[in-house]
Amino acid sequence: MDWAAAKVTLWLAVGTTGLLLATGLPLAYWLATTRRRWKVVVEAVVTLPLILPPTVLGFYLLLASGPHSPLGRAIETAAGRTLPFTFAGILIGSVLVNLPFAVRPFAAAFSAVDRRYAEAAWCLGVSRLGTFARVTLPLAWPGIFAGVVLTFAHTVGEFGVVLMVGGNVPGVTRTLSVAVYDDVQALDYDSAATTAAGLVAFAFVAVALTHFVQRRGGRP
Repeated sequence: MDWAAAKVTLWLAVGTTGLLLATGLPLAYWLATTRRRWKVVVEAVVTLPLILPPTVLGFYLLLASGPHSPLGRAIETAAGRTLPFTFAGILIGSVLVNLPFAVRPFAAAFSAVDRRYAEAAWCLGVSRLGTFARVTLPLAWPGIFAGVVLTFAHTVGEFGVVLMVGGNVPGVTRTLSVAVYDDVQALDYDSAATTAAGLVAFAFVAVALTHFVQRRGGRP
């Protein structure tokens, strides 16, 4: 097991999950409650990473943030370096590619909450923010938890966008999935098998935990 790659993978998963929890919850709540006509456009954009190959998304992010693009030059001026082949670069790519794995379960969880509970809280004088925090969020938490686990687990196994944007810099952008690819390329099948088995076990636990929490949350 490449422990340096495991550390990068862990931080990438934590960072991606945290950012999508902070930004995905408001977006998902808006999608679940709004009636605006252009909602369908936002839903299509959110779902797009499920359809696009991660390498395609990584390719466009690489072009957009590279030194020959206006955005890339602006980032280089502000930060002193461009995003490609940095941890920040793979973090942004990971957030984009994992967007539907967080927002879609969040939105489904909010949609499943009976609106009458929120309306009752409003009638009792509770603010909209207070209703969201004390009524809607607790009722939607099994779906939110599922989105968090799926996002974390998918980030751990992410390969395409990480390799396209971050390359293979040990201790910086080299994740466990990239390490498996590297080991296979080097014909080191024993090391690849060890890392792959760990990823399979982690994925199984994540999926089982998600189903368990959703079933428990669905009980009356």
